[in-house]
Amino acid sequence: MINPRVFADFHNADAEGRLRLNCIGTIEDLANQSIELQNGQLLTLYSEDLEVDGVVQFSEEEKLWVATINWDRIRQVEDFVVQAQA
Repeated sequence: MINPRVFADFHNADAEGRLRLNCIGTIEDLANQSIELQNGQLLTLYSEDLEVDGVVQFSEEEKLWVATINWDRIRQVEDFVVQAQA
C-alpha cells in the first residue's frame, strides 16, 4: 500500500525531532486529499526534493499533529521528478 504524500516543512521540527504538520502546504495537501489525521497513520512527507516516511501522532504538549520520522532515512527524489516529467 502506498502512503499518502503530504508536504511538510523539514525545518519545522519540535524538540523531539518530530515534524509539525501545521504549515500551509501541509494543510492544503491534507484538504486536497481529504485526509483526516489520526494516531498511527502512515504518511510520506516531502519538501522540495526530499521525502521520508513518517508516523502521525497528536502532540498533547503543543496541541497539534506531528509526524515521527527517522532523520537518517530522508531520501532525495530528484530521479522521481525527472522520470515523472518524461
